Amino acid sequence: MTDPLISARDLRVSYPLGRSFMGAKPVLNAVDGVSIDIHRGQFFGLVGESGSGKTTLGRALLKAAPITSGNVIYRDEERGYDLQTIKGSDLRDYRKRAQLIFQDPYAALSPRMTVRDIIAEPLEVMKLTRSRRETDERVREIAAKCRLNLEHLRRFPHAFSGGQRQRISIARALVSGPRFVVADESVAALDVSIQADVLNLLKQIQRDMGIGFLFISHDLSVVAHVCDQVAVMYLGQIVETAPTRALFARPRHPYTSALLSAIPSLDPDAPKTAEKLEGEIPSPADPPPGCKFHTRCRFAQERCRREVPELRELAPGHRAACHFAESFDFTRAAAAPATA
Repeated sequence: MTDPLISARDLRVSYPLGRSFMGAKPVLNAVDGVSIDIHRGQFFGLVGESGSGKTTLGRALLKAAPITSGNVIYRDEERGYDLQTIKGSDLRDYRKRAQLIFQDPYAALSPRMTVRDIIAEPLEVMKLTRSRRETDERVREIAAKCRLNLEHLRRFPHAFSGGQRQRISIARALVSGPRFVVADESVAALDVSIQADVLNLLKQIQRDMGIGFLFISHDLSVVAHVCDQVAVMYLGQIVETAPTRALFARPRHPYTSALLSAIPSLDPDAPKTAEKLEGEIPSPADPPPGCKFHTRCRFAQERCRREVPELRELAPGHRAACHFAESFDFTRAAAAPATA
């Protein structure tokens, strides 16, 4: 396999909380030692509950959130950057190569700008075109890729539906010719039928332009439709990562199994198999010792409360952070009580 487009190693994003007490300043670890590789032309899915750190990780890979420690290396066929130290003209160049598709298509677009001006704004701010004619040509080209008609360019955002607005947001993100795009819950606010249309559009763009996507979502059924690789995040850490088909066929972490069980079945007569996770996700400012998931895990044992599990490889490309990943079949195990 070729070298990754963007590679993170032991990435941490921490935020201080209030004043120090007895010389120790409380810290919230939003991203806690994450290591991932995203390749050019790959659709990489990132899933987890709200508060697990998915958006913060995406922002860190865009250099939009402060990197506390660790390394993030971006490298394409032309340039390479270390995001820990990047600044100045290199940072401005990286902004052309890495873009974001926002979650809410209603809040992401200025109501006072036409669609043409919204899509053209990155070209003008980054000075990527030399004339208005060149800008208009580029805007029309990317609008056509995103299935927007020419007459749409003269209208304002209020004249469009949610799916059309999201296509405008996608066109704005793609107009600078990025190699890496973070799509943060980019279909969560849309109806199911519109979701499918936008997802198919993103897959078509991936194939045509060879872009690497980090697709952030809480919906595993959506991830299954578009992603090649999936990472599951819990309380700032990656607890499992695998090719999509392998992850769905046999999850190796109880948290992944619980998320998969929550996907509704298309068969109305199928038995309900959703696993109930007890309690709320703990605060990242005060995480539990040992395995962070042990407070909600029905398989937890004493070792889980004492030792932090290593994210280790169990099969080619399939890694999980669970002490008992080989011992239990989480897809079939009965709801047995945890042993002390």
